[in-house]
Amino acid sequence: MTADLVEVDGLAVEFPGAGGVRAVDGLSFTLAPGGALALVGESGSGKSTVAGALLGLHRGTGALTSGTVRVGGTDVGSASARELRALRGAVAAMVFQDPLSSLDPYYAIGDQIAEVYRVHTRASRRAAGARAVEVLDRVGIPGAARRARSRPHEFSGGMRQRALIAMALACEPRLLIADEPTTALDVTVQAQILDLLHELREEAGMGLLLVTHDVGVAAESVDEVLVMKEGRQVERGPVGEVLRSPAHPYTKALLAAVPRVEAGSGVPRGSGSGGSGAVPAPAPAPSPPPAPSSGAVQGGALLEVSGLRREFGRGRDRVVAVDGVDLAVRPGDTLGIVGESGSGKTTLGRLLVRLLDPTSGRVHYDGREIGGLSERALRPYRRELQMVFQDPVASLNPRRSIGESIADPLRAAGTLDEAGVRRRVREALERVGLDPDRYDGHPHEFSGGQRQRVGIARALVAEPRVIVCDEPVSALDVTTQAQIVELLRGVQRDLGLALVFIAHDLAVVRQISDRVAVMRQGRIVEQGPVDQVYGAPRDPYTRRLLAAVPTLDPDLARARRTARKEPVPL
Repeated sequence: MTADLVEVDGLAVEFPGAGGVRAVDGLSFTLAPGGALALVGESGSGKSTVAGALLGLHRGTGALTSGTVRVGGTDVGSASARELRALRGAVAAMVFQDPLSSLDPYYAIGDQIAEVYRVHTRASRRAAGARAVEVLDRVGIPGAARRARSRPHEFSGGMRQRALIAMALACEPRLLIADEPTTALDVTVQAQILDLLHELREEAGMGLLLVTHDVGVAAESVDEVLVMKEGRQVERGPVGEVLRSPAHPYTKALLAAVPRVEAGSGVPRGSGSGGSGAVPAPAPAPSPPPAPSSGAVQGGALLEVSGLRREFGRGRDRVVAVDGVDLAVRPGDTLGIVGESGSGKTTLGRLLVRLLDPTSGRVHYDGREIGGLSERALRPYRRELQMVFQDPVASLNPRRSIGESIADPLRAAGTLDEAGVRRRVREALERVGLDPDRYDGHPHEFSGGQRQRVGIARALVAEPRVIVCDEPVSALDVTTQAQIVELLRGVQRDLGLALVFIAHDLAVVRQISDRVAVMRQGRIVEQGPVDQVYGAPRDPYTRRLLAAVPTLDPDLARARRTARKEPVPL
């Protein structure tokens, strides 16, 4: 029996579908009991494939695997089905990226955890239920006995992730495999989850294999880093050594693409470089920018709201999502909007482009009041106020080509013939760095970053003057994030657009914004020039958000974790 908790030797995993994909190619590494190792790399580098191989999850899928994988003394490749069941949960447990797809929506959280515990221990229902409450309490779910009866949709995103960690802990595994456990969580919840993983390691002596595209998350959480590219290891070493003095050009490019909140550490606006060395320059403009509409106030506000309020529900069920917001967006500027999940950012963004009607307050666009206009009266403004949504998969029809989806605003306007529509769509594809000949491609044929480019092209094709981007880079790896941010800068520079950039990632917001507004519980608690708000935040909430942003300095991360106050309830 090996002394290492995990031993991987020459692992290769190939998916033999169309063309064949060798996702992992000759990877070898070990993990000692109680150690913590991060697999870091871009999307498609093979990280999650490695994590799945540790639990034998590729068996029966048609994937071709070779090499040796041992976990807790079990040879995963030759283990029987019974031995694999014993391995999963009892020796090693996995926390997946998307808790909603990992939890059954029809069953209470506590029942799902209890079922996992009973499968591995044959405990009674009463004992399994008590264990479920115990682990929910351990991961910081308030009122664990009561909340154990809740279903997944009744939990916030951070609480669902805690519930998944509780499920993984139920059988006291020796190894926890966490696959992108903080993706799309806001910074304060992310900090809480990372602190929780650290505490569990210290208390239980668990080993941790962390899969992440976020280098800052790795700095906060592990002892060693293994950097992957195209299925292979390009660099491995102690986390501080790799992050301070990377040896491989790919590691250097990953670190250069990471946005920072510190002054002067990001890429200057308008510099034309995303910092990764892999960021393409924006495509040349295929046509001149549209002339401004009449009534524009040069140097003044193009879009302005005052006393803006939006309520959902009635009576005792009423929720105030946006509460008395005042802000202005100027031509050619970028306004960043930051805040935790549930702060009202997305609702505000939809109000700005009039996808939602305000309950009260005023919305002025180009000097005209549009807050109370009917849908018919709003039609002349739809072209000029566009939105790029957070999830390009959900916002694109999988049965339609991307070209047809981009063409929708043009067809709605009805001012171009078919040849003109196709020409404009091809120009929009070229502007966002996609091959115009992929007009007839479908969403599943594009990567996550490419789909986000499609969403931007759909907004641009209408020749808007304001684009609201709602979390456009939240689930993308750092180099793809840098490319999308640089793309938005390029089109803004070329077309003179006003951008509203909504995000929970404060570092990305600093990188792209001229001004920033900080939202909490539907209100703006602080706003101003980005350097002023980040450099000398006045509101305690803003200071707490900034203190929760991951740092690339492991020593600073440890100091912050020690000094961090009690977590705010999720």
